[in-house]
This record gives sequence, C-alpha cells and structure tokens, in this order.
Amino acid sequence: MTDMQAERGDTSATLRINWSDPAIGARLARRKRRQFWLKGLGLAAISVAFAMLFILVGSLLSTGYQAFRQTHVAMEVRLDPAHIRADNPARGNFRAIVGEAVANLFPEIEDRADLRSATGIVSNGAQFIIRDRVVENPDLIGQTIRVEVPVSDNYDQLAKGLLDRDTPEEHRRLKDDEIARFDQLAEAGLISKPLNTALLTNADSRFPELAGLKGALLGSFYALMTCFLLAFPVGIGAAIYLEEFAPKNRISDLIEININNLAAVPSVVFGLLALAVFLGWFGLPRSAPFVGGMTLALMTLPTIIIATRAALKAVPPSIREAALGVGASRQQVVFGHVLPLAMPGILTGTIIGLAQALGETAPLLLIGMNAFITSAPETPFSSATALPTQIFIWADSPERGFVSRTSAAILVLLGFLIAMNALAIFLRSKFERKW
Repeated sequence: MTDMQAERGDTSATLRINWSDPAIGARLARRKRRQFWLKGLGLAAISVAFAMLFILVGSLLSTGYQAFRQTHVAMEVRLDPAHIRADNPARGNFRAIVGEAVANLFPEIEDRADLRSATGIVSNGAQFIIRDRVVENPDLIGQTIRVEVPVSDNYDQLAKGLLDRDTPEEHRRLKDDEIARFDQLAEAGLISKPLNTALLTNADSRFPELAGLKGALLGSFYALMTCFLLAFPVGIGAAIYLEEFAPKNRISDLIEININNLAAVPSVVFGLLALAVFLGWFGLPRSAPFVGGMTLALMTLPTIIIATRAALKAVPPSIREAALGVGASRQQVVFGHVLPLAMPGILTGTIIGLAQALGETAPLLLIGMNAFITSAPETPFSSATALPTQIFIWADSPERGFVSRTSAAILVLLGFLIAMNALAIFLRSKFERKW
C-alpha cells in the first residue's frame, strides 16, 4: 500500500491546506468580491423597487388628496311657493330658486349676463340638493333655509390653488371679475372645504364636483360576490376530486396541464369569451355585475383550484393513514380531516384570487361595464360600473376635476386590495397548523 492509499484509508487523517498559499488567497478574495457584488445587487434591486413604490404612492397621494375635500358655498335660499308645486314638490323650478339665492349674494349685480356668470359659481347639482330636501320635508316650502352646496369645478380648482391666478386672463378659465366675486364670498366666510363624503355616497356624474364612487363600489361588490359564490365551491370541488379521488392517468394529467395554462391566460381572453357566450349566446344583460362576476369567476377558478390542491398536498399523509386505519371512508377522511386542516391555505388562495379579480379591467370593459351610469345598481342584474372601469372612465375625461378623483379612486382600490391581502395573511397565521 502506498503512502497515498494509507493516507486515504486513515479516517482520522485530515486534509491539510496551506492557507498561506497565494493562489488560495486570490481565490478567497475573488469569492468575497463576488459575494459582495451579489449582496449589493440585491440591495440595489430592493432599493429600486421601494423607490418606484414610493414614487407611485407619493404621486397618487399628492394628486388624489384634493378629491377628499370639496369646496362649498353657503346660501340663504327662499323656497318660494310660486316656484314649487305643493302637490308634487319634485316638479318645482329649483333652478330659479338657486338663481334668486345667488342674486341675493350679489345685490350689486344688475346686468343679467353678469348675474348668469355669478350663478356659475354654484354647481349645477345645487338645484337637486335643494329639491331633495324639499321632497324629504315639504313643510319647508315658503321658508328660508341655509344650505351649503358644492361650487362648480373651476371654482373648486381655484379654492384648492390648482388654478394659477397669475396666468394671463385670456389663458385662464376664470376671468378677473369671476375670481373677484369668489373672493368676495370667501371674505364673507361663505366658502368652506369640508370632507367630501359625496366621493363615496354619490354615483357618477358629468360634473366632477358631483361625481362619486357609490355605483362603482356596489358594482364591484355584486361582481365579487357572484365570483365568490360561483368560483369557490366549484374550485374546491374540482381540486378535491383531482387531488384525492381522480386516478392518475393521461386524462387527469391533461386536465392538470390545462388548469395550469388557464391560470396564465390573459384576462382579456376571458372577456372575449364572456362577450361571445354570456352576452351573445345566453343574451344576458350588458353592463350587469352578475355577468361581470361570472367572467371574473372563470378567470379566478384556475387560481383557486391550484391553491386548494397545494393546501391539500400540505396536509401530512399520516393524517389520512390514521383516519383510514380506524375505519374511516375516503370521503370521511377528506371532509372530516384533510379539508378542515387545509382550509386556511384554501381561504388564503381564494382571497388573493378575489383581490386579483377586483383589480381587473379588460374583461369588464369588453362586457360593457364602462357605461356612463348616474345611479347605483339596485340588484346584480342592474347596469353598473366597477372600481377599475370607473377609474378608466375618469382618466379619459377631459375635465380637470377628474384628475384628482382618478387618483382618489385608485387609492380607494388600493385600500381594498391591501385590506383583502391583510385578511388573507391574518387567516393564514391564525388557523395555520404546523406539524
């Protein structure tokens, strides 16, 4: 036996490295440099990601916070019985009532054109606000009441500092005399900027100062409820069969491959499918949240199936073996032991899938949920928009007031997405079992 063989056969022998060798030192230095650069690239990537996120959120906040406050003007309004029908108050001439109230604000104006210009300070929706109060309480007819109504969009931009007063008059939306009248009201203490609750309580409108998200919020709610009620039981049932009962053959392999492929299909394809099948063949109503929910269910179904199968696989085989060992049937094993333990993962995957569906725009555009609808939907079959499509509509509007409302709507949508993801994390951490 040679010395080398004896050295290899001796288990107590250790490899002796000459750490003073320059070649080894050079290799270690290269390894440390590569590790240093790898860490640096990782930190740089994280820094860039956080910077982009900060820029995105910062730009939305800097633009959207203006929409959460709305400029109002206070007026003394006389509900003249000559302009209101006692038998049907809703048919009154409330535009004339608003005009008289504005004229009382500016008693020095005598020219009809100037008075008409001054009336433009008040939003076109002021007459409907007063009408609703009279319809709610007809005893107000003949009295003088104090109301605060929104100002029109141009004056709202002026009050928020978004309209530059130093711009030459010919390039400005408001003339000098119009700005002077508004300043006169502000000096009299009649201008205020309260919290804009109408952003959540009003439906869409052509006038930015009146536009709100109520219709879009209800449309998204109905669509998500429809999506959940369809996709959740079907997705769980399909996943249980494929994971626990289906024989492992070419057919089940083909089904699994197609489910994985469907999860990667662009959402616009599901919109085209809904347009051809739900609207074309079945004749379902266009722009209905129910149809939108069915479309989103098709898109969410593969995600729920994949998440449910992963949760079922995570349950230890010993749970199944122990239940079978005491005489439980396959059905009792699955529904009595495996499914309850997998439910936290199933709920997490379902909520994440619904959050993804909440932010989808393309399939809803194809089924017409981007129509201009000024009332909130009463049922899932009524015409409505959704949060993503409402953002699309406002972003395409030429009025400047919709710029801040678009950013505000995005912030509302992001708030819902963050809340849904937080709920998924909470459910996973609360009910997750570790073995």
